[in-house]
Amino acid sequence: MRKATRIVAAAFGLFAGFGGLEHGYFEILQGNARPESIMIASMGAPCVPEEIWHLCEPAMTILPSFLATGIISMILGLITLVWAAAFVQRKHGGTILALLCLGLLLFGGGIFPPVIGIVGGLMGRKIDVPVKKQPGPVWGMFAKLWPWILILYFVLLFSQFVVGYFFNEFVMEHGAAAVPLLILGLLVLSVLAGHGHDLQEQSR
Repeated sequence: MRKATRIVAAAFGLFAGFGGLEHGYFEILQGNARPESIMIASMGAPCVPEEIWHLCEPAMTILPSFLATGIISMILGLITLVWAAAFVQRKHGGTILALLCLGLLLFGGGIFPPVIGIVGGLMGRKIDVPVKKQPGPVWGMFAKLWPWILILYFVLLFSQFVVGYFFNEFVMEHGAAAVPLLILGLLVLSVLAGHGHDLQEQSR
């Protein structure tokens, strides 16, 4: 088993599940109102997307009801949490995690969390795939980042809410592009670091 790959897959899935619970909660608070389009703001009034750094937690839904969207999002979020924590390493576990996160994407679970969870599901498909090559110097470099780059990634994911709460205008002005790019970059590095670590471990 690729242990680092499993940890990354589970961590990404847990984050997606948590996002589904969070977005779903705020969508339920908006009641049985009909969304104006497939793209929605999970947080309703008094939250104003143009005035808050997180745009009132954007999401999408194919359902004509905030209430129904929120309920399904929370149910899928809970299932995703359990699956990522306990079953992602099983046969087809990664595929099921990716499908759960796709459901979160379609039913109000946010944008970034489900996409991160889908990446986790794709990684989960590789947990039991044997490593067939020896690690080169580049993979050795990535392996040295493990597990600190993954820890840094999640510190960033959660600390952005703290920074945004206290410095909303600064994040809106300077972090609109920087934060998503940093999140994407650290996601890629976390995947590479986990794979590099597994290469080293299985070559010993």
